[in-house]
Amino acid sequence: MIGLAIGVAVILYLVLVYNGLVKARQVAEEAWSGIDVQLKRRADLIPNLIETVKGYAAHEKSTLEEVVSLRNRAQAVPEGDVAARAAVEGALSQALGKLFALAEAYPDLKANENFAELQRTLETIEGEIQMSRRYYNGAARDLNVKVESFPSNLIANAFRFAKAGYFEIANEADRAVPSVKF
Repeated sequence: MIGLAIGVAVILYLVLVYNGLVKARQVAEEAWSGIDVQLKRRADLIPNLIETVKGYAAHEKSTLEEVVSLRNRAQAVPEGDVAARAAVEGALSQALGKLFALAEAYPDLKANENFAELQRTLETIEGEIQMSRRYYNGAARDLNVKVESFPSNLIANAFRFAKAGYFEIANEADRAVPSVKF
């Protein structure tokens, strides 16, 4: 009778640990989805922003081309490759910073209502990306702790639960404030 009770307790414990791992994985995937949505919103705004700036800053072609190129690279990153996506998105953020710095050199562009609205929207999205990134990294941390901690790591290994990658800037140069020279 005691052996049966211990067996049932062990099975219940295994089920609880397994379900905890599944929940943590689902939360991390949902959090990544939140980042993905914000990054998609930002990517959708970039063509409008580029077209608005083109009319005012035609000779700043290299900056415009860099933003477009990085946007395309970001959209081409394979699904679930958090590290690669973080690297490209970090470079895209820096290029967008350069683009907004250009507006300072063009008072007519800076005063353009369409540009100002795009800039405000993009700034809002950037803030939402940061919040989503923090949420995702917290969910990834929780999953990683469960995958690595004893005894849940035994169940995680048996059922092939993997650690989640963090959405972080890997290249220190991407953390720098963009410098723009006129």
